[in-house]
Amino acid sequence: MAAYRSVGVVRNLSALLTRSYPVCSYHGTGLTRPPHHKVSRSPIPQLTTTTFIRNMFIQTQDTPNPNSLKFLPGRVVLETGTMDFAGPRDAYCSPLARQLFRIDGVKSVFFGPDFITITKTTGEAEWKVIKPDVFATIMDFFTSGLPVVNEADAPRADTAPSEDDDEVVAMIKELLDTRIRPTVQEDGGDVLYRGFEDGIVKLKLQGSCTSCPSSIITLKNGIQNMLQFYVPEVEGVEQVKEEDVDLEKEVQ
Repeated sequence: MAAYRSVGVVRNLSALLTRSYPVCSYHGTGLTRPPHHKVSRSPIPQLTTTTFIRNMFIQTQDTPNPNSLKFLPGRVVLETGTMDFAGPRDAYCSPLARQLFRIDGVKSVFFGPDFITITKTTGEAEWKVIKPDVFATIMDFFTSGLPVVNEADAPRADTAPSEDDDEVVAMIKELLDTRIRPTVQEDGGDVLYRGFEDGIVKLKLQGSCTSCPSSIITLKNGIQNMLQFYVPEVEGVEQVKEEDVDLEKEVQ
């Protein structure tokens, strides 16, 4: 009896496996196959903080330099180019920069197309103390209607075309403006062209890149590799400081 039941189970199972079942079809029934929904993955956002002040909100964004913070006021700061103010003496052409230097703990100020990078002094200065004053200063300035920079006193752009530029220098300046500078500005900094001699491109880092621990890596692995790829005449890249440039001018 047990053997018969086992055979019956096997036969029933075989019948189930060999039976033909109707397949659900969407053709000729007026039904449409439900669409497959694709899951879109958004990129990982950068760490930003939004602060609302009266009728204006200002975002802050971290930079690779812990002593530098990027402030985005939500409006145009400079129409073209960038400007770096290493100290209060350099802020003669910018009313906004002069006001920012009045805040205790502010070491340098940098203007980009739509952002302001503040670098604080190392030591006791803390962002939780400096940030409220920076927010208030930026908000008050933009509501005043004053120009960010007095155009008559603004310095000449470092990568502006010159009659003395040969083909190699012109290509270097174009790469700095179109490919290298936008990438560096995303981190709240900038790079200025300071000359090309004996195959070496001399550059000056500004903003958050000035005292950033990874500035040498950016200079060598990023900027140098790109320049050498497009301009074979470039043998290397060298970082110069403003005091080095002034010393060379005095010697000449």
